[in-house]
Parts: sequence; structure tokens; C-alpha cells
Amino acid sequence: MIKNYFKIAWRNLMKHKVFSLINVIGLTIGLSASFVIGLIIYYDASFDTFHKDKEQIYRVVSDFYSPDGEFSVSGVTLALEDAIKDNSNFETVSGFYIERPSKVENRENGSEFKWPNFVIFTNANYFKIFNYKFLAGDTTDLLSNPNNVILTENRASDYFPNTSPSDIIGKTLVYNDSLNVTVTGIVENFKERSDFVFEEFISYPTLLNTRLRENIISKDWNNTNDASQLFVKVASNANLSSIQKRFDDLAKEHQDEDSKKYGEEQVFSLQSLSDIHFNQRYGIYDWSKGQANKSLLINLSLVALFLLVLGCINFVNLNTAQASQRAKEIGIRKTLGSTRKQLIIQFMGETFLLVIVSALLSILLSKSLINVFSDFVPEGLSFELFKTPVIIFGIIVLLLLVTFLSGFYPALILTRYNTVSVLKNHTAIGENKVKLRKYLTVFQFSIAQVFIIATLLVGRQITFLLETDMGFKTDAIVSVFSPRAEREISKKEIYAEKLRAIPEIKEISVGGTPPASISTNSTTVTYNDGVNEINSDLQFIFGDINYSKVFELDILAGRTIRNDTVKELVINETCMRKLGFKNPEDAIGKTVMLSDQSIPIVGVMADFFQRSLKSDVKPMALRGDWHRPDWSQFQAIHVALQSESSEGLQSTLVKIEDAYKSVYSESDDYRIEFLDETIQNFYNREQKISRLLNWATGLSILISCLGLLGLVIYTTNRRVKEIGVRKVLGASLLQINTLLCKEFLILVAVAFVIASPIAWYGISHWLQDFAYKTNISFWVFLVSGLAMLFFAFLIISIKTLQAANANPVESLRSE
Repeated sequence: MIKNYFKIAWRNLMKHKVFSLINVIGLTIGLSASFVIGLIIYYDASFDTFHKDKEQIYRVVSDFYSPDGEFSVSGVTLALEDAIKDNSNFETVSGFYIERPSKVENRENGSEFKWPNFVIFTNANYFKIFNYKFLAGDTTDLLSNPNNVILTENRASDYFPNTSPSDIIGKTLVYNDSLNVTVTGIVENFKERSDFVFEEFISYPTLLNTRLRENIISKDWNNTNDASQLFVKVASNANLSSIQKRFDDLAKEHQDEDSKKYGEEQVFSLQSLSDIHFNQRYGIYDWSKGQANKSLLINLSLVALFLLVLGCINFVNLNTAQASQRAKEIGIRKTLGSTRKQLIIQFMGETFLLVIVSALLSILLSKSLINVFSDFVPEGLSFELFKTPVIIFGIIVLLLLVTFLSGFYPALILTRYNTVSVLKNHTAIGENKVKLRKYLTVFQFSIAQVFIIATLLVGRQITFLLETDMGFKTDAIVSVFSPRAEREISKKEIYAEKLRAIPEIKEISVGGTPPASISTNSTTVTYNDGVNEINSDLQFIFGDINYSKVFELDILAGRTIRNDTVKELVINETCMRKLGFKNPEDAIGKTVMLSDQSIPIVGVMADFFQRSLKSDVKPMALRGDWHRPDWSQFQAIHVALQSESSEGLQSTLVKIEDAYKSVYSESDDYRIEFLDETIQNFYNREQKISRLLNWATGLSILISCLGLLGLVIYTTNRRVKEIGVRKVLGASLLQINTLLCKEFLILVAVAFVIASPIAWYGISHWLQDFAYKTNISFWVFLVSGLAMLFFAFLIISIKTLQAANANPVESLRSE
């Protein structure tokens, strides 16, 4: 019987090829999007789910609040671990310190490794919270002595190739030329997905033998660094409210007088293990991979849901529209003894067959879509995830759900016909079924209309962001960064001199980061105007006397700094106003207090955007390199090129690199950044959203228009005799086309009316993230509405004009 069901189903699908094709295309698009987006969500949701007692593991993070705003870091003060380790709410407390050595040597085989990443200093408690499998070494006394290190299997194979884990135990590695460290353990790398990517675990007491010795000994409560991480495993009966109260008490107890005076506050809190992969406020440990974004995943899920629903709507619309054509078949089947249940199974079988065909096509298409959606696909995700049992089960459930949503209502409609009425040819179309098709069509085009409006407005905002004047020169500027281990200024100056000899270079500056970057160096300054003491946060940019020339910063009053090391400031307009000055000239010659030092203001520069346009301009100052010879804040050579055109750019870049290699001959750490690319990277997320909307808009229009085409084909086929009669009575081609188009275009217009406020609300909410934004213009809605009407009219006219052009003799011959 089941074989017979599928045989009849296949025949019916082949009999109505156009409708079947429309249904398959709609469902394939929806299922493909669902499969790929489902893979992305599953991949990101599966990070660090394998740890034992994962619900009890938390990272302690820090949030800072002040009258000027707030910011967050994933690190804590080094003093916090000792303050909470005896608290009964905690089962285990473990801090670790992230430090990247400049060099690691295995002198036994003569190998050298520069700047290895994912190195931490920690203690035995770390391995109580996170369960690593030990391949070699004594696990009874982990990392309690100085100068011990535990390596992962991968890192051990780098340092000691072709050596078994047990033979590596006891061997020595030399860190930063002088620190001899003994390997005491080898652990297996996590097989499952994890954000804990650390490869070397050096015993915490070893920090006392490094440049960080004073920090470790002092454990200053007012010194918070992202490198200092703290994890806790709370007890099974822990009171989280009590833990937070203890954190708050400690923060208040150790708050310094200046923080109290100026309304600044530090708050410690628990971040759950499951939140680390998604919370961009605190970040993950491998920034090169990027971080999952919950809001983006939600948007992706909504896109997949809408596309799938659009495909299901096409199925419902076309199948209910065809109901009258299959009425006689149903009447005869009932006469021959078929029950309604059997008929429902028959029609659900047809639906399931279409869904299976669509699913097979979707799986084949998904491999290509993973590449197409590479901006959204995490780095480690691959097509092989389709073999995962959870994914297979999810696909089966999804296919059954789509089959039910698409096929159950049409099956009920098809099997409801009365046998006697059908055989007497009394099969009038129910008013409710017509209304349902209209509602579903309006819903389809409302979704498509929302996507069109959102695409135009998001694209307009991104154009505004990228074209807005940043307040400094951004074109034809490159920054070459010195090697990370380079602490002296002399080689940077030699390199700068070599670059000045290149004729294609217009200007050179030795300094810190460019005016706009992701790096932040900030402090607090105080100005006393004789009556009031004014406190202000202040961000620094570091540069020599040519810095303002290279970036063409506008000096409104005074001058730039006199030389690299003199202690003086060039503040921006925002800082000027914050300190109480009305005019730039008023600030010149005044002094501010910075770390108990009196620093003069020698210039005021025009405001410029230090970050993306999501944030306001902050108080900022240009300063020199004050801490020589102990260390230098100058880490880059900024180069302004003579020409902004791409002609000759490659040869100029080659000369810049050659000059670098001649100065830093032993370094392979050549890093160059284009300033305009850095600014574009501020808006990576927005550009991803824009590309997602482009795809969603195109696919939703395609599905909706295909469904509309199917309904138009059905309607014109039903009204073919009416069209013939109207032509015989003298109706023109335009009148007939207008008659047939009017009903559908009204539905599209209604969809526009519904979609406009929804799109306006959504985009208004999205724009709240930006301090500077474009206006939501009326013309955008008008253009999107006309565009949708045009698409619909084009699709409708394809069939209606064909029907209106037909010879009426052919349609009326049977009369």
C-alpha cells in the first residue's frame, strides 16, 4: 500500500510540473538556509560543553563605571584570588596570568621559536577545574615549584619533534634567553571544541623570576589587567547572591580615595562558562578566530525561519488552489471505499516526497552555501558536521515538521469534499480558502517588503559610516609596526631615516597607534580653575613632532609638541570643553595634574573620531614618549604616501619592506596596516548584516514571486473562458491585464502598508547602537514599495498577457 501511495504521489507531482517545481524551489531555499544556519548555531553552542560540572565553572570579570561612561575587561586584580580562596561558596579557585614570551629555545636540538602564543602561568587548581588527560608526568604535585612547565601534546611535538611524551619529561626549555624551565607533564589537547586554547602551563611561582616580579609581589588592588584571569568552581550548594555581595564588599573596601572622590567604581562579577564563547564584552582567548555573536545568530535564525515559512506558504497556497482540480479524484476514491484517514496519508505522502526531494537538493546545495556564507561561518565549521548524530536527528525532525506544516491543512481541505457534490460537479471554492490564500500572500510579501526596506536603510547607514570624514587623513597612510620584542627607539629612528630616502613617501612619523584604532591608553587628569577641581578621563595618542603632519590633524590653537620626550599635551576640543574652557585659546598655557605631575597644555586640536561612529568622541590628548629610556610607547612608523592612486603602490610597499628587513634583519615579524582598512574593520559586523540582508531579500523576493506566479497561473487557467468572452465583447489587452493584475497588486500594496511600520521599528532599534547615524528617509520606503510592486507586476504580467493574447476561439470552442 505504501508503495502504491508513493507511486500515485509521483504521478501527481509529474502531472503538475510547474507547481511541483515552484514548491521544490521554495522548500529547497528554506531548507538550505535552515541546514547551514543550524550547523552554525550547533557549532557555536557546542563550545566547552564537555567539561565536568560545567554549570559550576565561572570566570570572574571586571566592570568599570564612571561619570564619563563604562567599560569592561575579562581580567581582575591579582589581589582578588587570595581574598576569596577561603570562601566556602567556592570549591576551587584558580588564577592564571597570560604572558607571551619573545622566544623559547630547545638548546638540545638547536631549535628556536619566536613569540609562541597561548602561554599561561598557573597552578595545580587550574587542572582541578578543567580536566585535562595527562599523557606523561607526575600528577601528584603539579606546578608547585618554580621553573616547571606542562605542555600540550601539540606544543610538545613542536618543541620536541619525534619524541614520545614520556621521554620529554625532565627536558629543559629556555624562555627569553635566560629562564630555564623543566618539562614536568604532557597533556592531551582537548578533542572537543573549546575556547581554552592554551598550550603551555608554566608554574605560577616562575613569575617571580620575570619582569612581572614587582606586580606579583605587590598585588595592587588598583591594577587590573586582562592578562590576569581568575576562574572559580562554585560549590554545588553555593549562594550566588552571597558571592556577588562579597565581591561588592571587597571592591568598596579597597576603593581608593580618588575613585570615591570622582564617582568611579569597579565591580567584580561571575561570568558563566557557557557565556564566554558569546559575550563580546569580555572576549575569548584566541582573537584571531573571532567571536560568536548571539544577536547575529538570532538574526540568522530568523532569516532561515522566514525563508522556510515562505516555502511552506507557497505549498499551502498552491495546493489549496488546486483542490477543485482534484475533487473528482477524491470523490471516486471515497466511492471506492477510501477513508478520509487514508486520503490524508496519501496527500501527506505527496508532501513528504516533495520535502525529501527538496532536502536532498538542500544538502547538496549546503556545501556551496558554506563557502558563500563564509563571513558568517565559524573557522572550524565544515560540511562533515552533517554526519553528527544530533544534526541528523535535527534534520529528520525538521523535515517532519515542514511536511506537517506544508501538507496537513491542504490535505484536510482536499479530503473534506462531499462525494455526491463532487460527482455532480458542484465544487464551488469556499470563501474561507480564498481568504486564507490572500492572508498568506500578504504575509509573504510583508516579509519580503521588510527585507527590502531593511536592506536599503542598513546599506545607507553603512555608506554613511564609511564616507563620513573621520577628522584626519585616512587615505594613502600605512603603519609599519616594529618587532614585538623591540624595546629601544634607536632602530625605529634608523628605519625612519631609511624610509625618508624613498621618493614616493611624503611624510614620516614615529609614534604609537594611528588616531583611530582598537587600542586604548587612558588615564585621569585634574584641572583646578581656582574655584572648582574638574576631573576628566583622558585617552592618549603617542607621536613625535611629525605625527600631526602625517595624519593632517587640525591644530586650532597653540602648537604641536616641541619634541618626543618633553612633557606637554595637545588636547582635543572635547577635552577642552570637559575642563571648562570655552575657546581653544583659553586652554593654551594652562596645566593639568597627571599622576601628581603638572603638565602644560600647549595646543588644542580639532575633534576626530577615535573609534567607529558607534561611540562619541572622547577626551583625548597627543603626547610624546615620556618614559625613555625605561621603555617606549612608540611602536610604529607611520608613512604618508605621495600618491593616493594604486599605481606604483606595490613597488613602494616593496621598498618599505626592504628597508624594514635591512634594519630588522633577524626579525620575521613584519606587520603593516593600511589605515583605511582599519577603519573599515570597525564595521565588519554591520557589513555582515548588510550582506545577510541582501541574500535574505533576494531569496524572499524569489520565493514570494514564484508563489505569486503559481497563483496567477492557476487563476488565469480558471478564468480562461471569461477572458475569451471579454475579448469577444471588445475588451482591450490593457483592460484584461488590469483586471487580472488588480487583485494581486492590491495584496502587495496591503503587504507594504503592514511591513513599513515593522521595518521602521526594527531599523530604529538597530540605529540606537550608533552615536552618529543617518536619517530614516521617507523616500526609502517609497522606493522599496514601488520596487516590490514592479516585481509583482512583472511576474503577474508574464502569465496574464499570455492569457489575454490567446485566441478566444480556442477557449470558447467547447461551448
